[in-house]
Amino acid sequence: MQSHIARAKDLPVSLRQALIDARHQRRWSQAELGRRAGLPQTHISGIETGKVVPRFDTLLEIVRVLDHDLLLVPRDLVPIVQSLTRDHCTRGAHPADDEDERPLYAPDEEPDDEKERPS
Repeated sequence: MQSHIARAKDLPVSLRQALIDARHQRRWSQAELGRRAGLPQTHISGIETGKVVPRFDTLLEIVRVLDHDLLLVPRDLVPIVQSLTRDHCTRGAHPADDEDERPLYAPDEEPDDEKERPS
């Protein structure tokens, strides 16, 4: 039986770079990632350079070991999801910029001088 699904020739560069970035954030070598995912270092290197296209279950395991996940997102929502993840990554990279910001769902707090006054 012949399949009508074409096999990908390589992973998108952005996905490969995201895997590399996630590995670097954890300060792991390719060998350490491979050990945790049950793969040889040469296979991790091949995936990161685009010389190896992993099976889906292998890619999923690598992504999960890196504490990430793969999601199916409706195409019309992709820009929104990308914006959310970009904001999340930007906030993590510059925590000092977020000191005065609070999430919309945060409870209102009394100013410090009101907290200290006796009732």
